[in-house]
Amino acid sequence: MSQSLPEETYQLVSKDFLLPEAKEEFSEEKAILALTKAVSQLMDRNLEKLLQICYRIDLSENRLKQILHESEPELVASDLAKALWDRQKLKVEIRRRYSGK
Repeated sequence: MSQSLPEETYQLVSKDFLLPEAKEEFSEEKAILALTKAVSQLMDRNLEKLLQICYRIDLSENRLKQILHESEPELVASDLAKALWDRQKLKVEIRRRYSGK
């Protein structure tokens, strides 16, 4: 059985952020919440690693700066998690489109 777009995106994101394995009642919202928690922890403990992951995922520098400078302080982690999720989701969509599946 082929994975859904959100499940495949979660698998891709979880490699960088060491997220727990997806459970039975998987949802995109739950996945983004887990990612937000991981981003928040990295912001507090290892910002350099977080920035390296953003670079490796290929989140645009402009988007990263916009989130870091313009988001409300309590929303930075969730906004960044959503941006990272969207970027990885786009990669999955592009791979599917051009892999002939």
